[in-house]
Amino acid sequence: MNADDLTPTDLTHLRRCIQLAAEALDAGDDPFGSVLADADGAVLAEDRNRETTTADPTAHPELALSRWAATNLTPRQRSTATMYTSGEHCPMCSAAHAWVGLGRIVYIHSAAQLAGWRAELGRPASPVRSLPISEIAPGIAVTGPVPPLDKQMRDLHTRAAERRA
Repeated sequence: MNADDLTPTDLTHLRRCIQLAAEALDAGDDPFGSVLADADGAVLAEDRNRETTTADPTAHPELALSRWAATNLTPRQRSTATMYTSGEHCPMCSAAHAWVGLGRIVYIHSAAQLAGWRAELGRPASPVRSLPISEIAPGIAVTGPVPPLDKQMRDLHTRAAERRA
């Protein structure tokens, strides 16, 4: 699916991801947020980044939602669910998504965009190599980035960099 083919429901969930990312930033974490929806578009669960506030560098919302899905959904429900997320999954989250058997991923900004923004903003590079989801989990349908929502996420990452300066 192409970003131009997103439905109003897709866009609603992506806007919620931006809100969750802003909540994460306001709480002291980096701005990432995710929503897990069922095949009909109903929200099943949502989360935000909690790496700093929990002192756990693996506290990514995508990983938390994959774990939630493994515990709370049948394999069929997982396979038809969609993960909406502010940023493209990191390799850890991509692997978890695939292992749990979740369906498609729709992300606002790519890992490559984030790496570029971090460099421009003087932030350290990720400790893990940025790879597209398709390199880690080639069987998952992926849509992203999603302009102009990616500009809103860049603004949040700029605020995060300014806060740390």
